[in-house]
This record gives sequence, C-alpha cells and structure tokens, in this order.
Amino acid sequence: MTELKQVIEEIVEKHLPDENHFVVEVKMSEKSGKKLLNILLDADEGVTIQACAKLSRAVSEELEAKEMMPEAYVLEVSSPGVDYPLSSRRQFQKNIGRELKVSLASGEEIVGRLLEVTETGVSLLVKRKKEKGKKATEEEISLPFEEMKKTIVQVSFK
Repeated sequence: MTELKQVIEEIVEKHLPDENHFVVEVKMSEKSGKKLLNILLDADEGVTIQACAKLSRAVSEELEAKEMMPEAYVLEVSSPGVDYPLSSRRQFQKNIGRELKVSLASGEEIVGRLLEVTETGVSLLVKRKKEKGKKATEEEISLPFEEMKKTIVQVSFK
C-alpha cells in the first residue's frame, strides 16, 4: 500500500494546477469495504473548487489509464479545514500574521501571532499574563519544529 501511495503522490504532484498549489496529504483508507483516496490540496492564496475538480479529474484519468486501482474506489480532493493542523513549512509561511495555537511535545500549549518561519522553526509574538496593576506584555519566542506536536490556526471573528 505504501508503494502505491508514493506513486499516487507523484501523480498528484504532476497534476497540480500551478506552482502556488501544493499537496498537504495523500491518504488511503478503507470505509465500508471501499477504498478511499483522500487528497488534501492547499495553495499560497487559497484553494478554489475549480482547482480541486481539475486535480480530481486529472488524477482519476491517470489512475484509470494505468489501471493502478483495480477495485472500486472513492476519490476526494479538498482543502484542509480550518481545524486541520499545519504540517509543512509552506503552510506555516502562508499563515504569517495569523494567530496560532501550538501544542508542544511537553504538553504545554502556547497561543501567539506567527511572525516568522525559518528552516528550523517559527517565531511567535505571545502575550504574557498581566500582573495586578500592570499592563499585559508581549514577548517574541522561538519554537523549533521538532518541539511542536500540533499547530492550529485560530479563527478570529473580530
């Protein structure tokens, strides 16, 4: 299954609409006896339904032509939802300026505004709790990717 998944990932990469789009995840699973192929697509400036449909058609046509999926399967192409954890450097880069909730390997959770993405991690502007009679302060902290277990963009309705 992993070899097939790798070949499918290469097919998906080949059929991306342009260089602004990138693959977040290709996942194969089984549900009610049917194979499910789930492709998560993202883009630097957002994903359109047209981009998902175009990728779905291209991948489906190539899988059929090469007879790579002999059994019936369901193909889903979508963008990751707002609650989907960030997983690639490119996703972090796309979200500079937004508020993130980071769960660390230590169990601690940090909320802060994403300032910068480097090769090894991120910089966040974090509000420190205010003490009685004093203003809340903000502090820039650096977090290496390997310490970050899960990172979710916080949706603001302000």
